Amino acid sequence: MLDKTYDSATVEPKIAKAWDENDAFRAGANAKPGAETFCVVIPPPNVTGSLHMGHALNNTLQDIMVRFERMRGKDVLWQPGMDHAGIATQMVVERKLMERQQHRRDMGREAFIDKVWEWKAESGGLIFNQLKRLGASCDWSRERFTMDEGLSRAVLDVFVQLYKEGLIYKDKRLVNWDPKLLTAISDLEVEQVEVNGNLWHLRYPLESGVTYQHPVAFDEEGNPTEYETRDYLVVATTRPETMLGDTGVAVHPDDKRYKAIVGKHVVLPLTGRRIPIVADEYPDPTAGTGAVKMTPAHDFNDFEVGKRAGLRQINILSIEGRIAILGNEDFLEGLEASAEHATIWNELDGMDRFAARKRIVELLEERELVDRIEPHKHMVPHGDRGGVPIEPRLTEQWYVDAKTLAQPAIASVREGRTKFVPKNWEKTYYEWMENIQPWCISRQLWWGHQIPAWYGPDGQVFVEKTEEEALDAAVQHYLAHEGPWKAWVQEKLENFQPGEILTRDEDVLDTWFSSALWPFSTLGWPDETPELAKYYQTDVLVTGFDIIFFWVARMMMMALHFMKDEDGNPVEPFHTVYVHALVRDKNGQKMSKSKGNVIDPLELIDEYGADALRFTLAIMAAQGRDVKLDPARIAGYRNFGTKLWNATRFAEMNGVKRDPHFNPDSTRLTINRWILTELARTERDVTEAIETHRFNDAAGALYRFVWNQFCDWYLELLKPVFGGEDETAKAEAQACAAYVLEETYKLLHPFMPFMTEELWAHTAGEGAIRPTLLCHADWPAPSFADDAAADEINWLIDLVSGIRSARAEMNVPPAAISPLVMVGAHGIVRERLDRHEAAIKRLARIDGISFADAAPKGSAQIVVGEATACLPLGALIDVAAEKARLEKALAKVDQEMGRIAGKLSNEKFVANANPEVVAAERARHEELLTQRSNLLAALARVSEAE
Repeated sequence: MLDKTYDSATVEPKIAKAWDENDAFRAGANAKPGAETFCVVIPPPNVTGSLHMGHALNNTLQDIMVRFERMRGKDVLWQPGMDHAGIATQMVVERKLMERQQHRRDMGREAFIDKVWEWKAESGGLIFNQLKRLGASCDWSRERFTMDEGLSRAVLDVFVQLYKEGLIYKDKRLVNWDPKLLTAISDLEVEQVEVNGNLWHLRYPLESGVTYQHPVAFDEEGNPTEYETRDYLVVATTRPETMLGDTGVAVHPDDKRYKAIVGKHVVLPLTGRRIPIVADEYPDPTAGTGAVKMTPAHDFNDFEVGKRAGLRQINILSIEGRIAILGNEDFLEGLEASAEHATIWNELDGMDRFAARKRIVELLEERELVDRIEPHKHMVPHGDRGGVPIEPRLTEQWYVDAKTLAQPAIASVREGRTKFVPKNWEKTYYEWMENIQPWCISRQLWWGHQIPAWYGPDGQVFVEKTEEEALDAAVQHYLAHEGPWKAWVQEKLENFQPGEILTRDEDVLDTWFSSALWPFSTLGWPDETPELAKYYQTDVLVTGFDIIFFWVARMMMMALHFMKDEDGNPVEPFHTVYVHALVRDKNGQKMSKSKGNVIDPLELIDEYGADALRFTLAIMAAQGRDVKLDPARIAGYRNFGTKLWNATRFAEMNGVKRDPHFNPDSTRLTINRWILTELARTERDVTEAIETHRFNDAAGALYRFVWNQFCDWYLELLKPVFGGEDETAKAEAQACAAYVLEETYKLLHPFMPFMTEELWAHTAGEGAIRPTLLCHADWPAPSFADDAAADEINWLIDLVSGIRSARAEMNVPPAAISPLVMVGAHGIVRERLDRHEAAIKRLARIDGISFADAAPKGSAQIVVGEATACLPLGALIDVAAEKARLEKALAKVDQEMGRIAGKLSNEKFVANANPEVVAAERARHEELLTQRSNLLAALARVSEAE
């Protein structure tokens, strides 16, 4: 006998062990010979990571597809793996070393890398065990890591080929620079933080003898009426410390105020440098003064303006974010330091950027060059790892020509070879890809794929897969060219020592570079492996929208460049990209540690079980809609699992057991033919919904079938059969119920794998063992249909449900028995009433059924098909009192709705209140709308009964 209650804490580890012992998820497991393949690659979590709600949603949806296709007999590979997560991992290991007062630079690169590998072996990959707790059915025997030998070979091949094709190159451009981690970081690793700062309006003196007329008064139409002569320009900045690197002032070419002085110069305060006034469309004439200081080496917009205007690029900050003047040739070029300037430069040199900001403002105030200071709340980019403001910094880095690689990737989506679900994400993809910038792929770290570039004594770069190949290329180069280095190289070769001729680039590659190769590198590329031949192209990529640019687009670019079919045509890495939404808290707020609203999926699994969490995420994962996760919902869907468990136990107690010879077509009882028809309809609905990535619709169909149709109605309607004396009917009902349960376990398995696997094993039959695990069972193939039986039982359900609703709405005491009068009941309706009279009386608490041509006075009326069911309830309730009660309740609801509507229409309340409070008020308003609708329906019924 099945245990009285389901204990997920006991069952889930047991089932996980069974899957592991049977190697249940190995690629090809349960596949028929010549089966179609289905391959999904896991978005590789960071080796430092732990399971969060985004992972839980992402991997639940992947697992639903994978288990579904595996049960359909396909040759399935769900490829697992982890990302080496360059910055995050290096930070973890450096922190551990600092606890022992060790620094990576003291131990050297090789020793530090050894420490990282040690940490990875001991602590990395915790998330894999957590994914197993969630029920992820990956082929764990094929685990890959972006730094393992095979993937490293792929990275080398790709880098070298792209370099030799001119698609990878070095350039000096602005990057996001983290002054704490001392490396360039990607846009994805930058988060915008709102800060309370200032907007400093600074006066830049015009060169000697230059003035202009600045408007100071205007008429009603905004035309200048008065002017004053000025010998300075006012520019505004939130970062005064960068002014030392200014190389121009930009104004809009149509700005009449400054037309006369475009091409003239200002004298940059504290430096004496003459910098030009240039015309460019970037400045907004309506914002501030319309004049914008240009610091091309420290601002992305200024960098672009500077390129157009031919402005110098002066880097004024060190890698640590300190002022760099003395010894800075870019800064000092063309300047003759006066005694005053020399004193200032000596003071500022080496000063932290924020201390320098304060001091520079003081120096400008002393010289009456601060026009005004305004409080200014604005967004400041911070490194998400280092936690400090990042600096746009001019550095020499390695870049990929993303614009060239993007063209085939754009065409693939436009031409339908790769599709986004939901489709609206294609627009986001196009907008980014069509405006794509060069991709900075170098990072100033030690942990990662070291760039395969070596430099000769004159700085010449040699890019090859190995140092030996680079040395061969270098020797050929230097010996083939007459010059000072030819003899030097010849001398070194006579007594060769490694590292004497070439020096390797110290930088490593952006983590996204290796993960861009994930769909094919994990299958063995660049070798022609059987797995690559079988499973590439992969099928569906499941991902969050936040990495469409950083991962999805780059996988598309790399795969289309390197993967070709037999005819040499590019092959996309996947044919479908399913983009899921965010998991938010119950109020719709984005989860964050600062808000204190982060929900830990492992805690939810501990409390409710993995199945309940999975089913909740699936049923709420509507396309394009964020998941508002309330733990109370998970508790509710745990109850759904309990409902199925109890239904199985109830069936077992009533002799329900598996009959291997059961044939649905041989059933005679209408109730059995109804449930078999509804089962087939559910099977079709679930299959179609999973195929089209409507996971919420699939879960919803299962919920309705299991809870409503099977448990609430089928088992209830079978009670008289189970307790009756017709052994033939009883045997049919027992065999049919067992069959429906089996099919239900199969349908529900992708969503709730642990419980269904346990129920599958338990219901094998006394002393019997299932020939296969449920995860390898055949997916149901719907064929049964009896529309007449389905119509009849659904009519019965509608009738009983309508009567129950009317009784509840009119506050009829539960124990009260009432008559039922049917109006307009003819032919088939009378036959149905006759056949199901006993069930109607028992389930609707009816003491008799009669027929009439008109509704009796004082009755509630329920339309069911062509007939009207009437409940004469005047004797059971005080109609007038009930009407008064409902009217009072309705008035109370209207009053509360009015109060909330007043708050929500108050712009100040919505703007200033805690977002969670606003969300709660809106949710309460929606609840009251539902209550009001129900009260109005009840009031209408009571009015009919007067």
